[in-house]
Amino acid sequence: MQLNPAQRLDWLRLIRTEGVGPRTFRTLINRFGGAGAALEALPDLAKRGVKRVVPVTRAQAEAELEAAARIGARLVAMGEDDYPKLLQAADSAPPLIAIRGQAAILSRPAIAIVGSRNASAAGLGFTERLARGLGEAGLVVVSGLARGIDARAHKASLASGTVAVLAGGHDRIYPANHQALVESILDSGGAVLAEMPMGWEPRGRDFPRRNRIISGLAYGTVVVEAARRSGSLITARFALEQGREVFAVPGSPLDPRAEGTNDLIRQGATLVSEVEHVTSAIAPLLGRGDFEQGAGQLALDRPDLADAPIFWDELDGIGGPAPEVEEEPEEAEPADDRARLIAYLSPTPIGTDDLARAAGLSVRIVQTTLLELELDGRIERHGSGAVSLVS
Repeated sequence: MQLNPAQRLDWLRLIRTEGVGPRTFRTLINRFGGAGAALEALPDLAKRGVKRVVPVTRAQAEAELEAAARIGARLVAMGEDDYPKLLQAADSAPPLIAIRGQAAILSRPAIAIVGSRNASAAGLGFTERLARGLGEAGLVVVSGLARGIDARAHKASLASGTVAVLAGGHDRIYPANHQALVESILDSGGAVLAEMPMGWEPRGRDFPRRNRIISGLAYGTVVVEAARRSGSLITARFALEQGREVFAVPGSPLDPRAEGTNDLIRQGATLVSEVEHVTSAIAPLLGRGDFEQGAGQLALDRPDLADAPIFWDELDGIGGPAPEVEEEPEEAEPADDRARLIAYLSPTPIGTDDLARAAGLSVRIVQTTLLELELDGRIERHGSGAVSLVS
């Protein structure tokens, strides 16, 4: 498949429309046969739903394409030759990704390396050794450009090939002082990917979105250091749900940065202490690419993140009459949501639905805000789906 310029513009307009995430996008394309027809049908469909939908204008989409081109980025659609095949096999894969650098590197087998931003010297040293070894074995290293483990993994694999996935737009590098690292990745023949539009400043909820792309690009994910409430464990969960391998580097039981990785090993992740532990595990997978969603055997105590409405406010009711729903309370500003929710949290676990009723917020807002609090280490999740405030 190859989109022509008009079709690419329609795809961009559709995916940038508020309320249209990967799930809604696929439903609309399948129902109407193309993004152009879906855009024409959206206003009428929205009348049967629960919210007003205003598609992005042609001028706005053209401006984004022009801004991307100015910095050497191009938008590639799912199904096109340059779209990574492994990522395309992942559920909730982005319909469009903006790529800078060499797209050819995305067709090579890859391993993701993620871990703590506040990494130990030992963790950084092992990451460097692992990334170099994987590169020498012919594997591309994928990571998220964060401080600590991510940055060390990228730097150690510049010569052999590395791919960075951004949480924001290409012109909003986070952290900002990694702009030089981005340039090094591009100069060395690597690639940088972004799902979010140009000018998009990354928010807390955007990092888990990024994480499912990191894991989706790779045959497996190696977690080097991670606390129990680390975002790196979200990446491991996505890898598991995508049917990919999950690896973990063991650490001292006295180091909080090793609690998450040690838990992964206890739950069935492959222990990694040398490069061969990774290469031997993925050798049978190379060239297969037909991963079964949720095929992994780990029993990670995490929510089903890929299907939860914490990533996109997907439209409901696009396949038929509007669903019968209770009217949701008015949405407050995000900062108010956070403070309001914290006021109803305590060290005693409480279910999400009960928390939403107590705080007077929609379940969607509660789920989004809880994820941000979890990434900040403010809450703890329990097996029953309840949450509690970290004392």
